Amino acid sequence: MSAIALPESTVPTTAGWRQRLRYLLRAYPPLVLLCALWMLATVAIALLAGHLAPYAHNQIDLQARLAPPYFMGGSAQHWLGTDELGRDILSRLMLSIRISLLVALVSTLLSATLGVFLGFLAAHFRGWVEQLVLTLVDFQAAMPFMIIALAVLAFFGNTLTLFIALMGLYGWERSTRITRGLCIAANEQGYAAAAFDIGASPLRVYLLHVLPNIASTLIVGVTLTFPEVILLESGLSFLGLGVQPPMTSLGNMVGYGREYLQTAPWMLLTPSAVIVLTSFSVGMLGDWLRDRLDPSLR
Repeated sequence: MSAIALPESTVPTTAGWRQRLRYLLRAYPPLVLLCALWMLATVAIALLAGHLAPYAHNQIDLQARLAPPYFMGGSAQHWLGTDELGRDILSRLMLSIRISLLVALVSTLLSATLGVFLGFLAAHFRGWVEQLVLTLVDFQAAMPFMIIALAVLAFFGNTLTLFIALMGLYGWERSTRITRGLCIAANEQGYAAAAFDIGASPLRVYLLHVLPNIASTLIVGVTLTFPEVILLESGLSFLGLGVQPPMTSLGNMVGYGREYLQTAPWMLLTPSAVIVLTSFSVGMLGDWLRDRLDPSLR
């Protein structure tokens, strides 16, 4: 009997896989791939924290307080150890990732929306409107945002909604400057002028014609603001003015862990490592997007 020949396309070849791997590494550097995998993992943990956490984030077990992680000789019941009240750090870390990413994402979107709106406003009306917007931009850039945040939170109290809205006021001046400059350049080009000449409304021109052409630069700006908001939220929570108990965040965990740095360093080092890796990953992905989306850097 003669052997049945398989179609060439169904025969697995190592050369084909190697070629695909080389193409993948050329298109996406290994460090960028690792950062993308880390961000995908953090997003998945944030979405599924309620199902993945082995314990409730506020479940107290005083008999297991300050238990070390499993890799430091601790019990397998608490892979990352416990805190001063016996709460499972892994469970609290998962919820903290969800809260910190929620605050950073919503705040960054609010900041970008406000910045783009004011940038369009300044580029369209010019004159005293433009001067007013630029004055606000200079005032925002001159004032340390941490001082403004401390004053607002100390005066009005702290709720999660107010905290997210306050974080949404961070970094909008950067988006305003970028949007204004790109919008003025777009108005001098043919497609925006042609849209105005045929009777299109300013809202339609800016949203449907100008915004898609400047979106790549704005996306890069958003990736720069996102890790800064994470670090700012962590700093405010570290000072006790951020996310309030019974909720928890990465900065909140670092703030509680600083008192046990010598006796239980895992309480502080674990959320600190997540903050560093997340901020680094977003920044690295932002640099890669800038190189890919900006034609002048190719």
